[in-house]
Amino acid sequence: MSGGNAAGLQGVSLASASTSVAGASAPNGADRVSCPRPNKTVAGAAELQKAIKTARPGDVIQMRPGDYRGNFVARKSGTPAKPIFLCGTAKSVLNGGNVNKGYVFHLDGADHWRLVGFIVRNGQKGVMADRATGVVIQNLTVHNIGHEGVHLRNFSSDNTVQYNKIYNVGLSKAKFGEGVYLGSAKSNWKRYSGGQMDRSNGNVVRGNVIRATAEAVDVKEGTSGGRIVGNVFDGSVMGGDKLNDSWVDVKGNNYVIEGNRGKKTLRDGFQTHEIIDGWGTGNVFRKNVIDLAGGKGVGINDTVGGNTITCDNKVTGGRLTNKGRCT
Repeated sequence: MSGGNAAGLQGVSLASASTSVAGASAPNGADRVSCPRPNKTVAGAAELQKAIKTARPGDVIQMRPGDYRGNFVARKSGTPAKPIFLCGTAKSVLNGGNVNKGYVFHLDGADHWRLVGFIVRNGQKGVMADRATGVVIQNLTVHNIGHEGVHLRNFSSDNTVQYNKIYNVGLSKAKFGEGVYLGSAKSNWKRYSGGQMDRSNGNVVRGNVIRATAEAVDVKEGTSGGRIVGNVFDGSVMGGDKLNDSWVDVKGNNYVIEGNRGKKTLRDGFQTHEIIDGWGTGNVFRKNVIDLAGGKGVGINDTVGGNTITCDNKVTGGRLTNKGRCT
């Protein structure tokens, strides 16, 4: 699932995302997963905790409608051929109970899970992945979160975050209210990745609708080879820190940023930054649709250089790039 494209996204309504992310539909497109027939059906937090704790490759856990109160941690792994599914509906709610502490759902060294179709709310962080590979996070509604909505951290690689709605994040600290966060900042490597560069590589962020107080997608230094494609960004609540002034900030290398649409920003649509020498470069920006109305910057602000900005990016309300030309 580390590849992908923006196919099927042409009909996305940016206006609906701007006016009501909660009521908007996530884009439709490639490589969706479907939940198989369940072998475990749960009702209530205790049954869910038990099912997660005892999960085995190939299990399909179906949540009945209801409020599942608690912080849920998965430590068992599926396999590429037999992933573990956790499935629900818009009436199945994982409720962390407090936007100031806790991860609502934590993949802690748990590979090859499929999280599909339910609501995640009321935690400091929504979905957190540490040392997780081959995970798909799809069709979730993640909202009422203190910090970031979805975070792939600590060597979490080759995962896919797709077709989710993420909004009302950053409620306890707006400057930490990213929609999707890839990797970790250099200042946190000692704490979260044993002092090593957090190489959370090859992750795909595709077809999501995101309204965030910080960046919709924050790509940290030390990560590489991911794709950010076909998303819809709404910057109408952006703020909380002077650095939160673009939908996407790329500090990693060799990403493809393609077919995204954004409206309302404090400054730029997309930015690159070099936090570590040699990072923030080799990225490709193409076919993005950028509305700078109200912003004070450019569509793609490449502060690093060595990145490709193609002429098929479309910008209204300002210039395409600070570089003066496209490719």
